[in-house]
Amino acid sequence: MEYRVFGRTGVKVSPIALGTGSFGYRLSEEESKRMLSRAMDAGINILDTGDSYEEGEGESIIGRALAESGRRHEMIIVTKVDHGMRKVAPGPNEIGHSRLNIIRACEASLRRLQTDYIDVYELHRPSPTIPIDEPLGALTDLVRQGKVRYIGSSTFAAWMVMEALMVSELKGYPRFVSEEPPYNLLDRRIENELIPLCQKYGIAIIPWSPIALGVLAGRYHSADPKDFPKDSHAALGGEYYLDRVSVQGVEAGKKFVRLAQEYGILPAHLALLWVKDQPGITAPLIGPRSIKQLEDILPVMEMELDESIRAACDEIVPPGGFVANFHNTSGWMKGRKEFAYTKVMP
Repeated sequence: MEYRVFGRTGVKVSPIALGTGSFGYRLSEEESKRMLSRAMDAGINILDTGDSYEEGEGESIIGRALAESGRRHEMIIVTKVDHGMRKVAPGPNEIGHSRLNIIRACEASLRRLQTDYIDVYELHRPSPTIPIDEPLGALTDLVRQGKVRYIGSSTFAAWMVMEALMVSELKGYPRFVSEEPPYNLLDRRIENELIPLCQKYGIAIIPWSPIALGVLAGRYHSADPKDFPKDSHAALGGEYYLDRVSVQGVEAGKKFVRLAQEYGILPAHLALLWVKDQPGITAPLIGPRSIKQLEDILPVMEMELDESIRAACDEIVPPGGFVANFHNTSGWMKGRKEFAYTKVMP
């Protein structure tokens, strides 16, 4: 397996990252620990979590697992501060990227992860009412204290990333080294500005939802919520996910499944492979819900995307285009709610 350089840091990571959003949610602690161990044995050396995942329980499970195994040094831990969509309503100063909240949240994440440092600490979605100087100043102090090695963002607009780079340059702050956007064949909008920006300035891209909630694996036969698979994110997550399963997206997913079958590749494999081998991508996030799913996905790390398949995928959804709205919760992308499953675009 060929490891990839993480932006311009010199750190090398596996071409697939382990997403741990199911830890403590769909997976028990023991199942989560086994999955983490198996992923590491397979060569995956980067994982993603966040302080809002199961109110921090995801971080706690990872901390206990790495402490028990003694393998903390092998893993690049990416964690995030403040999603803003928690199950338990936070106090007024426990959300947003104020200096107060960032420093407090970092200390709490360090305790839960049972570690002295966080490898990559990201701002989880923008805080539009807080000037970027505020979080960058707090993150700079955390880096200088040795509590954080690198900093980044998650689901930021390209102009927001550029603004952060500019402020860091002007004030001598550490720069963002990573961005986590949604990216799959159904929503390719980051190709228009974000990917070129990250390529030019050496920012690692760790995309989430590469299989498009399973739409690209052929799990959805219609965009009507009544027809969603009962155990799917779209069914369990309610309105939060509706825009991501659209009429156009489901139809494109069916075409994609037929394409994968023509080439003798599992649709889920091809969806992940397509993201992994797109220009500018460092390591797409996978979120397996079982050891079997993880085992099924691991071979993709060794696969390479055929150019004829890439061209055929471009016929389904052109570069820079979209047929589903995976930015619907970003807060800055002006998508239409009715796009979800009642409106068909030409």
